[in-house]
Amino acid sequence: MFQSFRLSMAWLHTWFGLVLGFVLMVVFFFGALSVFDREIDRWATPQSRFQPQPMPSFDRVLKPAFERMQPDKAAVALLEGRVDGPIPERFDTVRRWGAYTTHRDPVVAVFAGYAVPKAKDPDETVFAIHALDPRDGAVLPEGRLRIGSQFFYPLHYSLNLKWKDLGTWIVGFAALMMLAALVSGVVMHRKIFREFFTFRRDKSTQRSALDLHNLTGVVALPFHFFFAFTGLVIFAGIYFPVAHTQLRDLHELSERIEARETGLPHERAGVGAPMASVDAMVAEAQRRWAAKGMAGDVGYVGVEHVGDANAFVSVYRAGTDRVALTGEGIHFKASTGELLREDPPRTAVDSVNEFLTGLHLQHFRHWLLRWLYVLGGLLGCVCIATGFIFFVEKRKKQHAKAGSQGSRIVDALAVTTVTGMLIATTAMLLANRLLPDALPDKGDWEKTVFWSAWALALLHAFARNGAVALGGPSPAWREQCLIAAAGAVAAVVANAITTGDHLGRTVSTGYWPVAGVDLSLLALAAVALLAACRLGRVGQQAAPRGTPAAIAGASNG
Repeated sequence: MFQSFRLSMAWLHTWFGLVLGFVLMVVFFFGALSVFDREIDRWATPQSRFQPQPMPSFDRVLKPAFERMQPDKAAVALLEGRVDGPIPERFDTVRRWGAYTTHRDPVVAVFAGYAVPKAKDPDETVFAIHALDPRDGAVLPEGRLRIGSQFFYPLHYSLNLKWKDLGTWIVGFAALMMLAALVSGVVMHRKIFREFFTFRRDKSTQRSALDLHNLTGVVALPFHFFFAFTGLVIFAGIYFPVAHTQLRDLHELSERIEARETGLPHERAGVGAPMASVDAMVAEAQRRWAAKGMAGDVGYVGVEHVGDANAFVSVYRAGTDRVALTGEGIHFKASTGELLREDPPRTAVDSVNEFLTGLHLQHFRHWLLRWLYVLGGLLGCVCIATGFIFFVEKRKKQHAKAGSQGSRIVDALAVTTVTGMLIATTAMLLANRLLPDALPDKGDWEKTVFWSAWALALLHAFARNGAVALGGPSPAWREQCLIAAAGAVAAVVANAITTGDHLGRTVSTGYWPVAGVDLSLLALAAVALLAACRLGRVGQQAAPRGTPAAIAGASNG
């Protein structure tokens, strides 16, 4: 089929990169934003704009909050058809409580899982999930969306398509094919070292795009390969669901055996029992960590089989002092505080897995490395975007002569994926600041604005790129850059007006989470404006006067 192995690799790289590049662009961009998801949360939720707090007292703060919690209406509505008879109005049997925080979280994420009476599946659980102010135990207003951790972050790995884990499967397939594209790209470019230093910005758009594509691909090659690989490792349990599908019965037996060996009960005893002081258990866990020379920040506290004689408390270390995502869990009998188990050292295989997972999820304290992660993600975006541009520039004149619409379609989808994604993001942040806090389901409205803005960007891209079918440039690129710039500046201004936390205040007081988001938005606006100016000049020079392409190009000016 191909004259050489290199040409076959070129075909694979081109078409896999084109088809899956639209997915990978989203993965890279929102992965870069997710590095600072907690900071974006604070920008989007003014009620959480205070300094990060340690895990609060369980006895005085968390336990009373847990006892007040009940699942919200949306979670209960999902039980429709899963229960024999009417869905209960209140859930009293608590299966588990959990509280989680990090060194970057002002608020504590708390959840409670409840058994569902008369459920068709005995293990059916309905959850209540809230953000808690650790200073006084107050629950942050419901219906609010923590945009960074609850929207951008899951968009990065699941496209927020939750049905049958469809989005996670799509991203996984794209990551697998990305590994193939990286290998094929190395095979294609035999002079890879020279391309590390080559960028001819004053040449044609096609030449400049290819140089920048090669440059960003080479510079961030280890980053791209590592994150694609570790992403697949993290979700291996979804891609190969052996334990909960083909071997479900064996998995249940294994859990029961493990419960006997570890002393951590697998099921409720059915006998009520009061709970001893969890604060004392946390203090004992911290004492044991200190004896091993480990930092004692608590990252997670959980209670299984709440209110039952078999209840036990698990305390996990935050682990921000190391790369590996490990918690050194210590487990206590809830009714007495008796030590049940201290997690043993991990096996070699587990240690490698925890290291790879921790390096991908970066829960450790290292601000410089975080910014390098952002840089790697944005380089991935540039690599993919320039790949789109090169594909269109190389083929559009040939397609114009043949009367083909292929380049026009690819260009419109590229515009939507690159600049349309920026428009949707800035529109969501702007909506977050303009929609009233008292609005019910404010988070749902913000999601609607995001997807609507992206859909409008798609329509605009197709409506304005007719010149591409004639071999000319599309004015949609420049126009959407201007819209994205305007949206970014508007979001910064709206934040200052609605909260009073303008850059003068946040920078002078050193409140960098909010200042950092504002400065990033202004940087986005500056880059988008520079791109718009460059596109305007390119559009004016692209075609001879008097042709339809020239008219479209002139409109860029």
